[in-house]
Amino acid sequence: MKITDDSPIPAPFVSLGQKVLPAWIDGNDHMNVGFYLRAFDEGFDTTYEALGLGYGLIKERGFSTMTVDTHVSYHRELLLDAPLRITCQLVDCDRKRAHWIQSMYHAEEGYLAATAEWLILFIDMTKRKVASMPDDIYARLERVKAAHASLPLPVPLGRTISIHNRKA
Repeated sequence: MKITDDSPIPAPFVSLGQKVLPAWIDGNDHMNVGFYLRAFDEGFDTTYEALGLGYGLIKERGFSTMTVDTHVSYHRELLLDAPLRITCQLVDCDRKRAHWIQSMYHAEEGYLAATAEWLILFIDMTKRKVASMPDDIYARLERVKAAHASLPLPVPLGRTISIHNRKA
């Protein structure tokens, strides 16, 4: 579903259909840490397509996005064949950056397995440099930001890594 100027904004965006694959299982018989980021990244695909930010944007308009920072927090393990539900929430944005947080849940049991926080830059692909978003893309992200403003923020948002951090 592509978001238009008058269509409702999912709050949050939801990606379904992925599951923990045999190749993603490690020696602890659970999903290996490296594949969480892969699943999160693939979970972004439906959000990006809905927003018109998919790879077609490069060919059509010469723009893309690139990740500058990611923070993954693990909450509970996922086992082989576990179905995934990934939510995608826009926390903030300006003309050059977008701050997203995703939550990964076991799609049947409902528990939170992990979160991924992203800082993403808008890129002019002809120069391969950070650039300001065109007005239409920025307006779309501002609509998403407004639709997501009332959503609760996941606990690890903005948390730094330290041995002194403790769960609330």
